[in-house]
Amino acid sequence: MSWLQALIIGVLYYLSDAPWFFGEGYYVLQRPIVAGFLTGLVMGDPVTGTIIGATINLIYLGHLNVGGSMPSDMAVAGYIGTALAIATNVSTEVALAIAVPLGLLGTIWWVGKMTIDSFFVHWADSYAAKGDEKGVMLMNWLPSAVMMLVFKVIVAVVILMAGVPLMESFLNVVQGTNILHALEVVGGLLPALGIGLNLRAILKNETMPFLLVGFLLVAYFQISIVGVAMFGLVFALIYMQMNQKEDASYGG
Repeated sequence: MSWLQALIIGVLYYLSDAPWFFGEGYYVLQRPIVAGFLTGLVMGDPVTGTIIGATINLIYLGHLNVGGSMPSDMAVAGYIGTALAIATNVSTEVALAIAVPLGLLGTIWWVGKMTIDSFFVHWADSYAAKGDEKGVMLMNWLPSAVMMLVFKVIVAVVILMAGVPLMESFLNVVQGTNILHALEVVGGLLPALGIGLNLRAILKNETMPFLLVGFLLVAYFQISIVGVAMFGLVFALIYMQMNQKEDASYGG
């Protein structure tokens, strides 16, 4: 991996959490499937990047930030995890086993960033005491955005440039051993965990029939996941229209 590739991936990682694009970074660029595609594009293999990113995305189906807390940084798992996997040419299962610890480590610099940001609030308070509205507005985004740019890009570049040779050395040592097999087994189980967490959040009595329909379509009619998704979209639209008519009838 070149320094330029590491730098571009670091900037993409920054943009995934930056206050630009009206918050679209969080809803689009932070998703591992998008991160995998963009990382693969930078590294010259967008297909493999998308496959790895989409698989990592399964782990984070039940991901939810509550009250400013972050259980795991899925952006670092998507960008850095995919980059390390492509650079070292490991299997998708091993890539998952790598991505999860990276996501957990991402919470460390997330807490660090939020701690430093608290100082900027006091700066904004000082401008507010002077009645300087522009100063308050500036303190709300500029220092934290610049700090986050430096912080995230440096973290990403250091991990990528130092991590690739370390991973290659580690893989050379464990090649053909049970350790590598264990990583593949654990990595294969992680998507099921993400799907289970997602089902726990959304599975209710009214949604159970839709889950069963999707299962039957795959099990008995061999319909692809894309086809099931299209059926799900149609059912969702019908469900919403029926609820709207029911609400309108009660309102009338």
